[in-house]
Amino acid sequence: MSKSKFSHVKIRGVKTSLPEHYIDVDDELKYFGGNQKKLDRQKKMIGYGRRYLADAQTTVTDLAVDAAEKLLSEISVRSEDIESLVFVNQSPDYVAPADACIAHGRLGLSQNIPCLSINLGCSGYVYALWNAHALIESGAVGNCLVLAGDLPTHTITQDNRKSAPVFGDAASATFLVRTEEECRSAFVLGTDGKGWDKLIMPFGGMRLPYDKDTFNYSATDALGNVWTPNQSMMKGEDVFAFTMEVAPKLITDTLVTAGWSNDDVSLFAIHQANKQILEMIVNKAGIPLEKTPIDVFSKYANNSTNSVVTVLCDQADKPIDKAVLATFGIGLSWAGAALNLSGMHNGGIATYRPPANRPTREQQIEHWLKYYKGE
Repeated sequence: MSKSKFSHVKIRGVKTSLPEHYIDVDDELKYFGGNQKKLDRQKKMIGYGRRYLADAQTTVTDLAVDAAEKLLSEISVRSEDIESLVFVNQSPDYVAPADACIAHGRLGLSQNIPCLSINLGCSGYVYALWNAHALIESGAVGNCLVLAGDLPTHTITQDNRKSAPVFGDAASATFLVRTEEECRSAFVLGTDGKGWDKLIMPFGGMRLPYDKDTFNYSATDALGNVWTPNQSMMKGEDVFAFTMEVAPKLITDTLVTAGWSNDDVSLFAIHQANKQILEMIVNKAGIPLEKTPIDVFSKYANNSTNSVVTVLCDQADKPIDKAVLATFGIGLSWAGAALNLSGMHNGGIATYRPPANRPTREQQIEHWLKYYKGE
């Protein structure tokens, strides 16, 4: 595992944005055969609750830019004063260019700054924080705006009950600055690329590009869930085994690297895979349940790249001095962070409201056809 420590980077503020539309599992009794007891058992065991879904015209950049604009306003930071941008997600607006460049333009940032996109899921937020800390601590930049998010529901059909109740959409903005005062943080990161195919979207890249026949492909699993090429796929048992092997040790290693004990920590923010998995991780890691929110999954579902940020922002009304973040997932990859958040502005969770005049899908297609023609 890679272990890093930093002493002069401070997180000034954080904010998450969610789409307007949501679905409550209580309204999906039909998917449980009309059996209320079966639904209640799943709510109690897995933690199914509410999940937020972006509409077809809303992208992860829309949500992230919304979070950034609101955060920068709340902490009184001008866009021209931002010195770098890191954007982590795995549901980009376009195959190219990078979402970091698109967000840069929409936020009106200076032309004299570096912008970086990272393609990573559940562990991605901590990886992005680590990159931002390294940039700032090295003296390369004085501050960094980190954007993170994902739209997992855009690759899931709602009748696929293995995935649909689990995932929700969200994005966030985090602003980090250099400080001459000591502000210690520690990171632990790792990768097991031999498991790259355990969580995957096999179609749509250069290895298996989409073609006119691809969209006719489908496969039905033993539970009757229909999988199509635009959906992500997971080997559940393998991912569960990976999680239980990596996550508890990650929390312990992060504490040891920081030189902290459980008593030092105000909040353990763990990737919200589901309630059952969270409870098992907490028990195996031996951390206090009262410091580890496990109800965030029931409130917002698994937000993939934004999961631990959603946990942080859900605690906006509570003081957080020191926090441990633990993330793990696609890649296979994992990342933990021990952060001093004393004095951080927690902007909580906001709602993204799409502009009334945004172009329709048909208008966008017409625009690009004219663009190709040079009109």
